[in-house]
Amino acid sequence: MAESKKFIIEIEKAREDLHGKPSVGPVYRNAIVRDGFRPLPRGLESCWDSFCQSVEKYPNNQMLGEREMVDGEAGRYAWLTYKQVYDLVLTVGASIRSCGVTQGDKCGIYGANCTRWVVSMQACNAYGLYCVPLYDTLGAGAVEYIICHAEISIAFVEETKISELLKTFPSSEKYLKTIVSFGEVTQEQRHLAGNFGSKIYSWSEFVLLGKTKKYDVPVKKKTDICTIMYTSGTTGDPKGVMISNESILSIISGVNHHLESMNEQFSEADVFLSYLPLAHIFDRVIEELFVSKGASIGFWHKDIKKLLDDIKELKPTVLCAVPRVLDKIYTGLVEKISSAGVIRQTLFNAAYAYKLHNMSRGYKHAEAAPKMDKLVFKKVREGLGGKLRLILSGAAPLSPNVETYLRVVTCAHVLQGYGLTESCAGSFVARPDELGMVGTVGPPLPVVDVRLESVPDMGYDALSSTPRGEICIRGKCLFSGYYKRDDLTKEVIIDEWFHTGDVGEWQPDGSMKIIDRKKNIFKLSQGEYVSVENLEGIYSLASTVDAIWIYGSSYESFLVAVVNPNLDSLEHWAEENEVGGDVGAICGDARARDYILGELTKIGKQNKLKGFEFIKGVYLDPMPFDMERDLITPTYKKKRNKFLNYYQKPIEDMYKSTK
Repeated sequence: MAESKKFIIEIEKAREDLHGKPSVGPVYRNAIVRDGFRPLPRGLESCWDSFCQSVEKYPNNQMLGEREMVDGEAGRYAWLTYKQVYDLVLTVGASIRSCGVTQGDKCGIYGANCTRWVVSMQACNAYGLYCVPLYDTLGAGAVEYIICHAEISIAFVEETKISELLKTFPSSEKYLKTIVSFGEVTQEQRHLAGNFGSKIYSWSEFVLLGKTKKYDVPVKKKTDICTIMYTSGTTGDPKGVMISNESILSIISGVNHHLESMNEQFSEADVFLSYLPLAHIFDRVIEELFVSKGASIGFWHKDIKKLLDDIKELKPTVLCAVPRVLDKIYTGLVEKISSAGVIRQTLFNAAYAYKLHNMSRGYKHAEAAPKMDKLVFKKVREGLGGKLRLILSGAAPLSPNVETYLRVVTCAHVLQGYGLTESCAGSFVARPDELGMVGTVGPPLPVVDVRLESVPDMGYDALSSTPRGEICIRGKCLFSGYYKRDDLTKEVIIDEWFHTGDVGEWQPDGSMKIIDRKKNIFKLSQGEYVSVENLEGIYSLASTVDAIWIYGSSYESFLVAVVNPNLDSLEHWAEENEVGGDVGAICGDARARDYILGELTKIGKQNKLKGFEFIKGVYLDPMPFDMERDLITPTYKKKRNKFLNYYQKPIEDMYKSTK
């Protein structure tokens, strides 16, 4: 049995609650940086410097690849080298400059990941523009809001998204002067843009603008803003998270240090599949990391149903995923095994149990059952391209059984991480070959200090024997503030510490387990934030509802609710629809549940809620939420963790029956 290890060290003592401020636990950092964080290499000031160093070292390495389309079918990957991308970036940068756009201006990029997305992004890096991704998942009107709020003067856009972008006029005409399509442009689109004083170019036209022009690449500093990423505010407008060159370079340095300490470092031989949106920090940082190594990035062909086909063709060594994708891979594998016939199924299950047993005893996954890997798990490995060595999961928690299963059968490290846009994506990452870390996000990366702060209202104590509290982070990878929102910045950064709003629990080995959210916000499995108090206010408008409690599990993609129905209207409905019995019996009737769910859906539609904000399962409780059952406070505030305990069985049933 492996001895118990500890992967963190204490660098500052805990502090009791002072002057009404909550108590804070000790400050910890990763044990490999006990003597201080690794400094950034000299001469590395910006993401552009990082790319240029790779161009010098690896000019002929394959950098960006896309699948060639033959008769509507995706074929082989066609590649551009580092030198080819560099030359194209400088040309595109010169075209941008020729439109009067200069250092410090804002450039929007709108569309799915592709070579031209990264070229546009690198052109921003080269000429010191703030790269501002635009994406429609933030809800209707978000693209228009971001263009106007960030004062975007030039935007690169996927051909299929041009019509969406043009809808932002006339609101955006004051700012948006140049639009560049990743593909072609129609005469109608040119005419429409022209009406609002904006010029629109096809990609080939735009590249020609800069062909004969020369502009000096400006000097850039670590503190310069590299990108503004807008995140879904839980209420109100999206917030622009300003991220500096130093933040991105620091997080890359921390990830490198973490992996090198375990001899798992990335290299130019690595191949990465790019499909998670570059508009999010997780993918952006990973791609900058691979570029810094001279590695290869291949893009998906924009069809999630054919993602496995892209994986088989590209043969990536590293895959970043959100739980939703890994859940699909898991269910696909489980279905395949269960339909494989008794003998193969028995063999697979025996091999699985044997390897898991050895991994539980402390064996590394590669040494736990090498024969089984060759005989039994090879097929799974080949289905994922045959070269996969690392699967990184982020954005929402991965369920422990899926994580364990994939760690055993994929023959790759499966690691959960945790971070926010504000902390540049990575704050914690689990370690390879530590099965005890399943269900946690691992120890802090060697680039941050971490402490927990007590949340007395929720009963979380950072000083108890099992320390629990709000996760607070300090380090050079933190964001530089919310754009034009100093008030919001001051709310979350207090004395250098970023307050994440997530509640964590230190594990004995120094890894972190995320257990709650400080404000009543849920993050669903696809990474969407849901502000339940806000939704409860909207759904309470239904005349059939007296009170409602909404819940969203971060392992699921939808919301469920417990409702105190309005008994008069429920009994009236039951009479009309010949549903007999007392109130308890009516509440237990599936037809009554469907009726109330229908009423809630109507309210949702009237209030133009987003798809993931609709309730998909409902449980009716005729007894009002009360203090006797410890569900509410004397001031009628809901005790959410008590609700969760009390209604655990109905919640589980709703999630099972709604799938």
